[in-house]
Amino acid sequence: MASKVLDSSGGPPAAGVDDAGPPESGGHRKLLYVTLPGCWGALVFACLSFTPSLLPRGGLLQGVVCGITAAIGYGLGVLAAFVWRAFADRAPRPPRRDSWRVLLVAAVVLLAAAFGLGQYWQYQIRALMGVTEYSIPLVVLAPVIAAAVFCLILAIGRGIRWLYRWSARLLDRWIGRRAASVVGWFLIAGLVYAVVSGVLLGGLVGVANGAFSLRDTKTPEGVQQPVTGLRSGGPGSVVPWDSLGWQGRSFIGEGPSTDQISQFVDHQALEPIRTYAGLASSEDSESRAALAVEDLTRAGGFQRANLLVVTTTGSGWVDPALVDTFEYLTGGDAATVAIQYSYLPSWISYLVDQSKAREAGRDLFDAVYDVWSKLPQDNRPRLFVAGESLGSFGGETAFSGEYDLRNRTAGTLFAGPPNFNTLFREFSDQRDAGSPEVEPVYKDGRTVRFSNDPQEGIPPEGPPWDGSRVLYLMHPSDPIVWWSPNLILSEPDWIGQPPGRDVLEEMVWIPFVTFWQITADLPFSTGVPAGHGHKYMGEYVDGWNAVLQPVDLTADKLATLRTVIDAGG
Repeated sequence: MASKVLDSSGGPPAAGVDDAGPPESGGHRKLLYVTLPGCWGALVFACLSFTPSLLPRGGLLQGVVCGITAAIGYGLGVLAAFVWRAFADRAPRPPRRDSWRVLLVAAVVLLAAAFGLGQYWQYQIRALMGVTEYSIPLVVLAPVIAAAVFCLILAIGRGIRWLYRWSARLLDRWIGRRAASVVGWFLIAGLVYAVVSGVLLGGLVGVANGAFSLRDTKTPEGVQQPVTGLRSGGPGSVVPWDSLGWQGRSFIGEGPSTDQISQFVDHQALEPIRTYAGLASSEDSESRAALAVEDLTRAGGFQRANLLVVTTTGSGWVDPALVDTFEYLTGGDAATVAIQYSYLPSWISYLVDQSKAREAGRDLFDAVYDVWSKLPQDNRPRLFVAGESLGSFGGETAFSGEYDLRNRTAGTLFAGPPNFNTLFREFSDQRDAGSPEVEPVYKDGRTVRFSNDPQEGIPPEGPPWDGSRVLYLMHPSDPIVWWSPNLILSEPDWIGQPPGRDVLEEMVWIPFVTFWQITADLPFSTGVPAGHGHKYMGEYVDGWNAVLQPVDLTADKLATLRTVIDAGG
């Protein structure tokens, strides 16, 4: 990035901002010429990209992050030079040849130091989380990947600028130059937005939706259609087995057996009820919710002692650890209901299907609550709500706030809530003075509480936690919890405060850089051991234990169940 690009006469490239024009050869512009101020900005940001974020980064990911942040740094360097010359009221001047030599030496020294420190920090993060995977070839290729990404972004930017200049020159034939410049800028900005949001994003989502809809017609290996009427798709069910989708059939066809639950509770357990409606089960969210509740009623779900409403993630996935734990701790005297609202996996739905998650969460709870509320008060099951990731976002939308959660449920458990969750943000932003954002305390914990690891405790200690309990599980290293567009220009409290148990103290907030680092963490948030990132397993045992408050459950029993859940049920 910092190497010098010579023009046809053998001299260094022209300095200053890109608008001053690149070096020319035979009247043709070079697409990837660079300016000195831009290179300094790229160098600084490339070095900063090696600072640690929430999760371990491999060579491929580090290269991408480095290339993106270097391109941002280049643009900021160019902008700074432009502003400086505007105040100085002078045109750009060619840099001396020594200036490029200084840049080259500085680049070699600073990048080598940043690379070395980066590897040291990554080693610390891997040790902190117990990650053993490490690809030396990809680490070696990281600079090459960074250069390729940088050049690609630079070329795209130059192409957009060329379109702007071309449109401005064309408009200049009919309107004034200043007006042509403004109109041309709006035209190209609109064109870029349309291409990115409509053609690229819309096209990619369409392709992904088609691909995952084909997968939805298949059944996971080892999963069989149930032979019991206590499951959707089984004998007497109003929901056809073939309509449940990949994730629905997995949810219905798996889970702890009656014998496994009986062995845990030391007495004969009931067989849990599970009902589900997939995208193919009905045409819209409201009718799918009504169908799932009809099947729940048929199976006797409202006659069980405990009823759980789960909002799924994007593709209809229900976290097995969440529901399995609920069934173990209730001795099988439980019913669970869920519906699918998208074909897309969670990380794509996270970006494009938020409205569907909101609609599904509200429709399902309302359909359940409509039947539940009409039952005699002494003959109702305890009503619980749960969701993981985007499921917590959808689950929240059925409620207006703390008192609504308290009055209409017996308890709530949300894990890994996205940062844009309405109630999560309200509870966190209005936390009690002195409590950290990574584990906030809201209203002395009277109803809503937060925990990084419920086995270690759920703050605050001392104040009573009476009535319905609402609990959020959130790892300090979970990028789903902490990612926000605000990271671009605003330092969040959780970075400035003492770090959580699995986050390096060396992590700092850097404008633009931190945003892309945590953005890059998102797709790999579950690729770490349980208890870190976005991977919640054994935490459900202690979380549900706090919310359900079962009696006669010893510490040894909890430890045994924790082992079972961590092992995958």
